[in-house]
Amino acid sequence: MNRVEFNSLVIQHSDSLKLYAKNFTKDHDDANDLVQDTLLKAVTYFNNFREGTNLKGWLYTIMKNTFINNYRRIVKTNSFITKEEEISPANLVVSATKNKGEDKFVMEDINTALTNLSDEYYIPFTMYFEGFKYHEISEHLNIPIGTVKTRIHVARKAMKKTLSAYKYHA
Repeated sequence: MNRVEFNSLVIQHSDSLKLYAKNFTKDHDDANDLVQDTLLKAVTYFNNFREGTNLKGWLYTIMKNTFINNYRRIVKTNSFITKEEEISPANLVVSATKNKGEDKFVMEDINTALTNLSDEYYIPFTMYFEGFKYHEISEHLNIPIGTVKTRIHVARKAMKKTLSAYKYHA
């Protein structure tokens, strides 16, 4: 069977395909779209059809698989895309993506701010950040607890000033 004969046989089944498509879609326009997709795939994959195969059954299989694949795509898309005017915090977290390049710049800026601290502020600040308690830092550096608290406070203020560009990036 040549392509022209095949195409005319396929077209002859379009009415029965429309009835079959309405069983899936329950909508006239969607059924027409499904028939159109089915006919297009049948003509495109003409070489996959083997003579002696039930053409109507082959077309129905194409339609069923097309409908299932389209349905899966729609469900998957709808699970990722929010179609609401206001995005809830839960959906915002899901839809937001992290920019790894931006993270790199932020970390470079933090490291620069830390290295700009003198050792008298850097050491107590980093020890506190690593989880040491005030009294442990005091004992380790052999300085009063009040001095430890002051140095950590001064280091925080210096870091906050240096990193002020990130004030609204919480």
